[in-house]
Amino acid sequence: MNEWWILVLAALLILGLLVGVVVRGRRHTVDPDSLTAEPEDRPLAAVVANPTKVEPGTRARIESVCTGLGWAEPLWLETTVEDPGTGQATLAVEKGADVVIACGGDGTVRSVAEALAGTGVAMGLVPAGTGNLLARTIGTPENMNTATRVALTGDDRSIDVGRIRIDGAEEERVFLVMAGTGFDAAIMESTPEALKGRVGPLAYVISGLRAMRGRRMRVTIGLDDAAPLRRRTRTVLVGNSGTLMGGLVLMPKATVDDGVLDVVSLAPSTLVGWVAVALRVITRRPRGHERVEHWQARSIVIRTESPQPCQVDGDPVGDAQELAIRVEPRALVLRVPDVAPPDTPDPG
Repeated sequence: MNEWWILVLAALLILGLLVGVVVRGRRHTVDPDSLTAEPEDRPLAAVVANPTKVEPGTRARIESVCTGLGWAEPLWLETTVEDPGTGQATLAVEKGADVVIACGGDGTVRSVAEALAGTGVAMGLVPAGTGNLLARTIGTPENMNTATRVALTGDDRSIDVGRIRIDGAEEERVFLVMAGTGFDAAIMESTPEALKGRVGPLAYVISGLRAMRGRRMRVTIGLDDAAPLRRRTRTVLVGNSGTLMGGLVLMPKATVDDGVLDVVSLAPSTLVGWVAVALRVITRRPRGHERVEHWQARSIVIRTESPQPCQVDGDPVGDAQELAIRVEPRALVLRVPDVAPPDTPDPG
C-alpha cells in the first residue's frame, strides 16, 4: 500500500513539473532556430588549400556553406612547398575531421589522397587548378559553393588508388589519375606555372607542340605475370582514370573503381603519326592501330633504356628508368555528386 502512494506522489510531482514548463513556455517562447548544437556536436570538415591556386574570398565562401548546412566552422590548413598536402590531411584526420576537402589542383588532390587512402575518411574536391582531371571524371561541379555542398553532403564512392615506386625507392607514391614516362611527362616538365596561370590548359598544348619532334625510346613493359613486352614508343601512361582535359578520353575502358589499371603506349614518329594518334583519342577506339596500344593489369613495371622524364598526376618527378606500379582497389572514399556521371567504359 505504501508503495502505491509513493508512485502516486511521484506521478503528481512529474505532472506539476510538466505544467510548470508549459506555463513558463507561454511567457518565454523559445525560438527553435536558437537551439543550435555546440560546435563539438556538429560534423567537422577540414580544407587543405593550396594558397597559390585559391582566389581571394575562397575561405569565406567555403566557411559560409559549411555553417549554413549546420557543420562546424571548418579547419583551414594551407599547403607549403615542403608539404603539398599530405601532412595537413594527416593532421585533419587526427583532429577528427568527417571529410577532408582538397582545394587546389591535381597535385593537391594527390597529396591529400596520400594521407587518406586506407583511413576510411572521405575526401571532397573543390577544384582550383588547371587540369582538375579527377574532379572532371567524377562530375564535381565547377562552381565553388556547389562543389563544397557536394563535398559535405554527396554520396560516398570507394575508388581505386594507384601506387608507384620510382627506381626502386623505399616509399611508394599515390596517384589517382595517371602516371607515366616519356613525351607526356616531358610536357608537364616543360610547362611553366606562369604560362598555365596566363593561358590555362592551352599552356600544355604549347609545350606539346614543342616536344613533338622528340625521338622514340626503347621500353620494356611488364603486365602482371605475363612475359615482358618490348616497344619503341614516345610515352607509356598508366591510368586509374582515362579522361584528359577538354573531355578527351585517352583510355576508353578505364574506370576509377574497377580494380585494374589501364596502360597505353603512344608511338608516333612523324606528324602524320601524331594525327593518327589524335584521331584515335577523339574516336575512343581502343584497338587496331600500331601506334596506339592498350592493356589492363593490376601490376605494371615499365623499364626504359635510358632515364626519361616521369610524372605522377601531372607533377614532374624527374628522370627515371623504372616505374613499378600497382593498384590498391577501392582504397579511397571519395565524396561525389548524388547522381554519378556516366563514366562506364566503352564496349569493345
